[in-house]
Amino acid sequence: MIIAGMYSFNGGREIIEAQYGAHLNEVISIIRSVDGPLAKTKISAEKTMKGRSLYSPRTLNKAFESAFAPRGWTRRRESCDYSSEHYTPDYRPQSTFRGAFREMDFVKDRVGVEVQLGKYAFMVYNVCAKMTIFHNLNVIDVGIEIVPVKDFANEMSTGVSYFE
Repeated sequence: MIIAGMYSFNGGREIIEAQYGAHLNEVISIIRSVDGPLAKTKISAEKTMKGRSLYSPRTLNKAFESAFAPRGWTRRRESCDYSSEHYTPDYRPQSTFRGAFREMDFVKDRVGVEVQLGKYAFMVYNVCAKMTIFHNLNVIDVGIEIVPVKDFANEMSTGVSYFE
């Protein structure tokens, strides 16, 4: 795959280049190593593109996992402790949140990476919430969000987030 664009949110690119340059270069190398055309395995059932061959997010995610893992990047899970202190006196929860967690796709030496090939809301959540949460949990200092550009997203199911 190619890198078609880069955007620095909150000065992140400058921080990564200055403090984690080797990690950034490794992520760039990993992206370039993923063979995108091999993931064009999904046959669309959507009304607007029925029967069309599309890129499969599952297959792409597996390809990224296969490229990141041997280089020491690991999936990171953090359990969630949900407080009940803000419930009103009229509410008593019927269920508990046993085993709840948040997960980051890849983490190495305080650099987090998310591959987002899903809906737009998930991209926004990753950048605006998840990376902040993992930073506040003292897991990462910086984060990288990998998303397709519009031309690539056009070759996927509808509603996929994209760089532009």
